Amino acid sequence: MTVRAQMVRFALVGAVNTGVYYGLYLLLLQRLPYVAAHIGAFVLSMIGSFFLTSYFTYRTRPTWRKFLLFPLTNAANLAVTTAGVYLLVGVFDLNSRYAPLIAAAAAIPVTFVVSRAVMLRPEPAERPAPEQKRAPRAMDPV
Repeated sequence: MTVRAQMVRFALVGAVNTGVYYGLYLLLLQRLPYVAAHIGAFVLSMIGSFFLTSYFTYRTRPTWRKFLLFPLTNAANLAVTTAGVYLLVGVFDLNSRYAPLIAAAAAIPVTFVVSRAVMLRPEPAERPAPEQKRAPRAMDPV
């Protein structure tokens, strides 16, 4: 699969994940305070996003290692959007209503790169074993 196809699939998963998050948030909001509803919806949608990203975006086998590293994609997104909002509002004096949207758009490529690195990185057992060095023997060519 090409990187371009992965990018399109990544964007589709992002759209689906946003919808799932918001639906779960509204559902949980009926029983929980808004912060608890947000956290619950965020965690559940991130789990769903992991499996969609694994199976649909990159067509790779999900593993515990990838699952535990997957939150790095959200951390990268948070870092880029936070820095972006700060720069756009605090430095460039852009309206604070629109700055998060621009920062979120700027974070997509960074999040894609981190996601791709996490999901397509070979598992330790899949990596080729390094060649073992041995002491030279008398018959070895020089």
